[in-house]
Formats: sequence, structure tokens, C-alpha cells
Amino acid sequence: MTNKEKNFMSAVVYVHNDEASVGAFLRTVMAVLQEHFEHSEIICVDDHSQDSSVEIIRRISRQADSTTVTLLNMSYFHGVETAMNAGIDLAIGDFVLEFDACIPDFAASVILGVYQKSLEGYDIVSASPDRRQRLTSSIFYRVFNRFTDFSYQLGTERFRVLSRRVINRISSMNKSVPYRKAVYANCGLKTANIRYEAADTQNTKEDRAERKYRTDLAVNSIILFTELGYRFAVTMTVLMMAVAVLVALYSAVVYLFSTPVAGWTTTIFFMSFAFFGLFGILTIIIKYLQILVDLVFRRKKYSFESIEKM
Repeated sequence: MTNKEKNFMSAVVYVHNDEASVGAFLRTVMAVLQEHFEHSEIICVDDHSQDSSVEIIRRISRQADSTTVTLLNMSYFHGVETAMNAGIDLAIGDFVLEFDACIPDFAASVILGVYQKSLEGYDIVSASPDRRQRLTSSIFYRVFNRFTDFSYQLGTERFRVLSRRVINRISSMNKSVPYRKAVYANCGLKTANIRYEAADTQNTKEDRAERKYRTDLAVNSIILFTELGYRFAVTMTVLMMAVAVLVALYSAVVYLFSTPVAGWTTTIFFMSFAFFGLFGILTIIIKYLQILVDLVFRRKKYSFESIEKM
């Protein structure tokens, strides 16, 4: 192809025990970049894989022609969000493709379609498979979208393209990005989503560390970016006040129409319920403080072992 795009395109690919799919995935991405862009790079972020993913990446990188391939080896398992932040920090492109998983269920034309959509004035364009979400993902996104006022509704995304303006704005807002999709949706720039017909692929298996990480990420994201915690705290406070009023009325009735024994049962009941609600509120406050401390004081949260330019 003679008329190639002048914009520098970076592709950041998250890799974690993906030996079954990373080879075909990289070939697809590499073919698109080399055919349609004069200048491009692929940054593979290996999140401490325990299989042969790294060897496959090195072998595929030897086939690169006009695209440079960089392998970023994380020192230990960080999780997709922190690992991708490390890759994005290395990216130098005018546009950056983010691939959160090596799932090749899209045609090569979808990558180019997402980029062309961004040229229409959208700073963030994501691609989503046209299939039903997993039950856990569906529940998470329903809760998240219900308790946020974002104009852009979050959902399952296979990959996205970001303009350099997005990356610069996010970096100026905060260097630590706990959940990129939520930050992108709330950054104030134009966002679009395209859907594609997903091909049948082999289901990827998550190890225990990855499952635990994604569960913690979902909980932290709901607490940090939604009003669910605040509404729970308000509800518990109202319930505690209502119970206090009812207990006071009950104590008055007992005092007026019978001879109570010092009100021990009533006191214990009230204190139990009050402390239950109080501890619920304190739990949420503590979680808020923990996340805020991480965001404010831990500027760089990743460490990598080596960088290989190939």
C-alpha cells in the first residue's frame, strides 16, 4: 500500500499466559500496522507470564518489517490496569491502540475501522463484540452504569484507540489510573463505540491471581467511581435514626404502661443494630481512604524487570 497514514500508531498489548493466542494475535496487529501506517510500534506488556508467551513474542518480532516491537517484562504480576499503564507510558504514537487481552475474535479491518472513526473527531473509540456479556460482567456494568452519571455507558470492550490528547489529559489529571475505562468515560472528550461480529474463539482461562485481581478491581471501581457507597451510608444512617426513634417510643410505652426491668433488652437491641450500621459506614469510609491514599501518594505503581527493543 503506497498511501499510508502519516500518524504514528502505537499498539499496547497486554499478555499474561497467552501462549495459545498471542502468536496469531500479534500477526494480525502487525499486518494492519505495517500495511496502513508509515510509522508504528507494538509494545507487548508481559505481566509475569509463566508459559511460553515471551518466547513466542520474540519469535514473531523477528518477522517485523516497518514496525518496531518492544517487550516490557513486568517484575511480578501487576494486573491489566497497572501493566497497561506501564505500556502506555512507553508509547510515543500520535494514536495508541489498547488491547487488554489477546483475544483475536475480530477481523483486521475492525482495527482500521476504529482508527478511521477517531479521525472523525473522536478522541476515544472502542470496539465491542456483538455478543452477550458474561453474567458477572453484565452485573458489574449494570451496577456501575446505574450509580454513575457518565454520558458514556460502560460495557465489554475488546480494544480501543486513544488520541495523544487523551493520554496527555489523563496524565495531567492523575498519574495513577485505577480503572482506565471509567477515567476515559469521565475525561470530557468525545467518545464513540463500534460493534463488530465476533468470531468464535477458544475461551481463555484466568488463573487464580487474575480472577482475584479482577474481582478486587470491580469492587474498587464501584466504590471509587459510583455513588453506591454513599447511598448505602445514607440509607444505613436513616435506618439507624428511624430505629432510634422507634426504640425511644417503645421505651416510653413500656415505661408508661408496665414495670420494666431497667430496659436491658431494649438497650442491647438498639446498640447491636446501631453498631452494625456504624461499622458498615466505617467500612466504606476506610475503603475510600485506602483508595484515595493510593491515588494521591503512590505516583508510580509498577516495576518492570527489563525492556527489550527488537
